[in-house]
Amino acid sequence: MRYWVLLAIATSPLLAHVVSMSTGEVHVDGTRATYELRIPAYEAAHVRRPETALLDVVTFQSGGKTGTPMQRSCREDAGTFVCGAAYQFSAPVDTLTVECRLAAVTVPNHVHLMRAFQGGRSDQAAFDASFTKAELRFQPPSEVEQRLRDAGSGMWRALAGILQMLFLATLVLAARNGAELVKLGTMFLAGQVAAYAATPLLGIWLSPRFLEAAAALTVAYLAAELLLFPQAGARWAVAGVLGVIHGLYFAMVLGAANYHPIPFLSGVIAGEIAIAVLLWVVARVMRRFGGRTRSTWERAFASALLAVGIGWFFLRLRS
Repeated sequence: MRYWVLLAIATSPLLAHVVSMSTGEVHVDGTRATYELRIPAYEAAHVRRPETALLDVVTFQSGGKTGTPMQRSCREDAGTFVCGAAYQFSAPVDTLTVECRLAAVTVPNHVHLMRAFQGGRSDQAAFDASFTKAELRFQPPSEVEQRLRDAGSGMWRALAGILQMLFLATLVLAARNGAELVKLGTMFLAGQVAAYAATPLLGIWLSPRFLEAAAALTVAYLAAELLLFPQAGARWAVAGVLGVIHGLYFAMVLGAANYHPIPFLSGVIAGEIAIAVLLWVVARVMRRFGGRTRSTWERAFASALLAVGIGWFFLRLRS
């Protein structure tokens, strides 16, 4: 009975998405701003009247006054919804305050990357369910502010990634001791960095849906190895290869946004290390007090992770 309870709890993430992303651009000219939203059609397939529903949850203010929306439109173009609108303000725009609640009408962990332009100046922000408001300034931030913001964005993307967290949980289960966890983690992070470095050189940009399905398979593969070959060696090599797949997701984020790669990836690595350490502490406590049932709960969680990975993979294929 306890096995099935653990299995039910651990498979609950099947109800979620991990790679849900859209992009937007705002161009400001005097008292007028034009906005274009691009979102994969499968992320908004359930949204009725997208020309209003998707644009209603994105608002712009300047000088404390909300811009008046004009000329709204939305069309599907090669699997992408492209929605646009123009906004009229009562005075020339100096700073834009943006509220974006796309996560409320798409999926809970949807991420919207927005860039704003005015003349030769620009700014950007990332919105999700937790961060729905941001101020876009057309005065370039200092170098320190920019790098800190990029590092914070990378850390948040790591902490908010459900599949990244599930894979790290599988990695912790795979580690027989602290030294092996360090080795596995180092190779996993090296694989991610290698994926980012190679992606621009190869010129291969994969779709979010493919990346999510591939990341789900990494969870399933490592969980299956734990169940079928618990004493297998050279897991460090497997961790490195699977890290490449997860690194492609962060390469996609960097390709869509204007983050500096070094602070962004540093934030990602810091976030993943924090998750791994926390999961290792939890695993140590459970292993210490698990006694004879240690192998039972470990196999239960590995089975649950295998079910999540395979289920998530097929769900994304069908979506």
